[in-house]
Amino acid sequence: MLIDDYNRMKSIVVQGEVALNQATLHQLKVFEAVARHNSFTRAAEELFLTQPTVSMQVKQLTKAVGMPLFDQVGKRLYLTQAGEELVKTCREVFERLDQFEMAVADLKGLKQGRLRVAVITTAKYFIPRLLGPFCQRYPGIDISLQVTNHEHIINRLSENLDDLYVMSQLPEHIEITCQPILENPLVVVAPADHPLAKEKNISLERLAAEPFIMREPGSGTRKSVQSLFDEQKILLKVRLDLGSNEAIKQAIAGGLGISVLSAHTLALEDPSSHLTVLDVEKFPIERHWYAVYPSGKQLSIVARAFLEYLLTEGKQVTEQTAAKKISDLVHFGSSTNT
Repeated sequence: MLIDDYNRMKSIVVQGEVALNQATLHQLKVFEAVARHNSFTRAAEELFLTQPTVSMQVKQLTKAVGMPLFDQVGKRLYLTQAGEELVKTCREVFERLDQFEMAVADLKGLKQGRLRVAVITTAKYFIPRLLGPFCQRYPGIDISLQVTNHEHIINRLSENLDDLYVMSQLPEHIEITCQPILENPLVVVAPADHPLAKEKNISLERLAAEPFIMREPGSGTRKSVQSLFDEQKILLKVRLDLGSNEAIKQAIAGGLGISVLSAHTLALEDPSSHLTVLDVEKFPIERHWYAVYPSGKQLSIVARAFLEYLLTEGKQVTEQTAAKKISDLVHFGSSTNT
């Protein structure tokens, strides 16, 4: 069936007879990436190719098809009807190839295979540390790790581009299977010399008097914080919106305000850094990291093994690390103010 599908792809009918005998699988993958991003530049970045190489591959594929695949209006790319048909066919073939790879991986067991994982940006603080021991245990497995923002990971999930996805804010309009894999406590972070660092059980009203540094609107962390304060009918003073946790930590250390961050973002912080975790009522806000994949998706033996690893050993290691880090930073923050 896989050979039949590939041969069918190589003779697609789009407004007449189209021959793709000269097309290569590589050209089809390049084309699909350009179509998904609507950008030669972003496709080149994803595929680790130069933009001229991507342009040439699409040009050669267009010649094989015999019809334009894209229209360019100003700086934007749009798929033609032929392009839309080819994208759908490419994805069908790629899915069948993935199923074939899963079947082969199952036959080989965990001696070799490929694992594709996409994670939300904040998960970069712990997922790489979990992948290391997993790779050491199964050295024949190749890992592809995509680290991206919430919008892009939802796009990847909807297009079924990866084996597993790790996120804390679940999508509302995509049918998924998900399992909680780790706790993701949100804590209040302040400069180490902040006046509140030595206080215990700080009230939300007192905390709201401080200027806040927040992630951009739409982020899962910001929604959780806003919901807590809205429930208490307390207004936050947001001084600054920033698009990354690292930028927020630098702004806190610079005295621009306080923030709420995942405890995992502090995993690499030295206790002697310029940050501390405040003891605030109703904090930490309890959230979870989830392993997610589309409903109905059949996980490969490699993906199933990694999911099981996340649910057992990985969970123990990362949650213990996060808890210890909070304790260290709370203690250090208090000691610097005594």
